[in-house]
Amino acid sequence: MESAAVSAAPDPTLDPPLEQLRHLAGELRQLLPGVRVGEAQETTKEFDREAFWRRLSITLRKLVRSATLDIVDDMAQLVEALYINPAQSNPENLIPYNSVWDACQHIPQIPKDNKAAALSVLTKSVDLVKDAHEEMEQAVEECDPYCGLLNDIEEDTSDNHVDEEDILGCPNNRDSYWSEGDQELIIPCLALARASKACLKKIRLSVAENGKKDQVAQLDDIVDISDEISPSVDDLALSIYPPVCPLTVRINSAKLVSVLKKALEITKASHVTPQPEDSWIPLLINAVDHCMNRIKELTQNEVES
Repeated sequence: MESAAVSAAPDPTLDPPLEQLRHLAGELRQLLPGVRVGEAQETTKEFDREAFWRRLSITLRKLVRSATLDIVDDMAQLVEALYINPAQSNPENLIPYNSVWDACQHIPQIPKDNKAAALSVLTKSVDLVKDAHEEMEQAVEECDPYCGLLNDIEEDTSDNHVDEEDILGCPNNRDSYWSEGDQELIIPCLALARASKACLKKIRLSVAENGKKDQVAQLDDIVDISDEISPSVDDLALSIYPPVCPLTVRINSAKLVSVLKKALEITKASHVTPQPEDSWIPLLINAVDHCMNRIKELTQNEVES
C-alpha cells in the first residue's frame, strides 16, 4: 500500500501529460504481481472469474499468464520511456515499442487447448535437449586441439630448456583438457543425452497421436516431469567440461536418469500410451540404465576413494 501511495503522488517537476504517463506506468507495474500469481482479485458481474479459470487448463493457463506478463511488463517499459525521454518518443526510436508489438503478436499463437499447450511445451523441451546434445558432441569433436602442439613443445623444451609459459599463445594448464579417462567417461554421457532426446521425442509423439485435451491432469503431469529433463541434461553437459570431476558426473547422471525413468513411467501409466506394454518404453528404460551402469563402472574408483 505504501508503494502504491508513493506511485500515486504527483511529481511537480512533470507536465500534466507526462505525469499521467508516469502514473500509468506505476499502475501497470502494480498489476504484474497479481498476474504473476493468478487472476485479478476484482471482476465485473458479466465476467465469472472462477468459471473462466476452471475452463482454462493448467499448462495452458501458464502460457496465457506468461504472455500477459510480457505485454504488461513491456507496456510499462514503453510508458516509462515516453515520460522519461518525451523528446525521443518516435516509435521508430523506442525499443520498448517493438517489444510491446512482438508480445501482442504472440497472443494469436497461444495454443487453443491443453493438448496443444502440452505439445508446445514438449516441443520446446525437445529443441533444448537437442541443442545441449549437439553442443556436447561439438565439444568432444573439438577436444584438446593443442595436443599435438604440446607434444612438439615438450620435445623441444627437453633439449632447449624453454619454459612453456614463454611461448606466446601456448596453453599450459592441463586442467583445460580431457584425459583419456575423461574421454572414456564422456562416451556414455553423450549416449545418455542422446537417450534423453529420444525419450522426449517419443513422449511428444505419444501426446500428439493419443493425447486427449480433456485429460488435463495427466497431460499436465507429463509436461511437468518432462520439463525437468532439459535442465538435468544441461547439468550433465556442464559437468563433462574440464577439469572433470567424475563424482559430479555420476551424481548429475543419476539425477537425469531418475527424471527420465519417472517421465517414462508417468507416460506409460497415462492415456497417451493405450498399450502400456508398448516396446519403446522398456527399450528406452534399458538404454538409460545401460548408460548409467557404464558411468558407475567408470567412476567407481572415485566413489571408493
